[in-house]
Amino acid sequence: MKYRHVGASGLKVSEIAIGTWLTDLGSEEKVGLAKETIRLAYEKGINFFDCADAYGNGAAEQFLGGVLADFPRSKIVVSSKVYFPTGDGVNERGLSRKHIFDNVERSLKNLKMDYIDLYYCHRFDTQTPVEETLRALDDLVAQGKILYYGVSEGWTAARLERAQQMIEKRGLRPLTVIQPQYNMMDRYIEDEIMDVCERYGIGITPFSPLAQGLLTGKYKKGQPYPAGSRATHQKDKQVNRLLTEENLYKVEKLGRIAQELHTTPSVLALAWILRKECISSVITGASRPRQLEENVAASDLRLDPSVLREIEGILDYHPFYRSIG
Repeated sequence: MKYRHVGASGLKVSEIAIGTWLTDLGSEEKVGLAKETIRLAYEKGINFFDCADAYGNGAAEQFLGGVLADFPRSKIVVSSKVYFPTGDGVNERGLSRKHIFDNVERSLKNLKMDYIDLYYCHRFDTQTPVEETLRALDDLVAQGKILYYGVSEGWTAARLERAQQMIEKRGLRPLTVIQPQYNMMDRYIEDEIMDVCERYGIGITPFSPLAQGLLTGKYKKGQPYPAGSRATHQKDKQVNRLLTEENLYKVEKLGRIAQELHTTPSVLALAWILRKECISSVITGASRPRQLEENVAASDLRLDPSVLREIEGILDYHPFYRSIG
């Protein structure tokens, strides 16, 4: 396993991380498999484990904290998030100082830890002043309850710039990391956000690197969805909306490149993300040890420029620029 700094900070994380967004805890057997997977991840050199207060309404944090308790705290990096409702009260949501302070205590209790390494704002809160949010996070760093803070989805380049200006003006501790969605099929952060992150030394830890399973290659043109796959049961149908003829055709061609490289489509997709130096770590989901073994291989795969050019030809990505004149 290889390691990278989180932005301009001194913190190092494994290039492959384990996320618990979709960890299935629905039965004893599945919980057992999830525990085995996290333990194997640690053995393979993964030191970064991502969670959020909203995952299972705290159940994911409790599960993760229970498994990680077996490992030295100094050897692991744990993240969580705040924003989504944790109750029916008017202050039990968002990025107000009150909710942030209440929720960090809730997350620490769930995780059974004294501090959280990386603490993300899960979304942007239009109803709370940015300065209030940043000051609350700065204070939590001062108290030692979190070590670094960052943001996730909904924080546009303009909002990141605004936050950075506020941080510099008020002399606050830096915004260290951002966790957006990023994969071969969703490259919006390349248009502006990556530039902002590189300018200010903000690390990027993307989630959904396999586009909801599309980039694994298990979905085929003209064939039924594999039994038990996300496309057969996902309530919001995110992956189903991705299963277009155009996307499946691209995945088929990417699969041929993976075959030529003697690897899998999943490893190719993860290695493609890691081609960018501003990427600190890729957050992957793995509910079974076999999936983890495959994902870990991406840390050792470096793609030649000729391969990257071929991939670009397949993806045919066109950045969107708005011209005002």
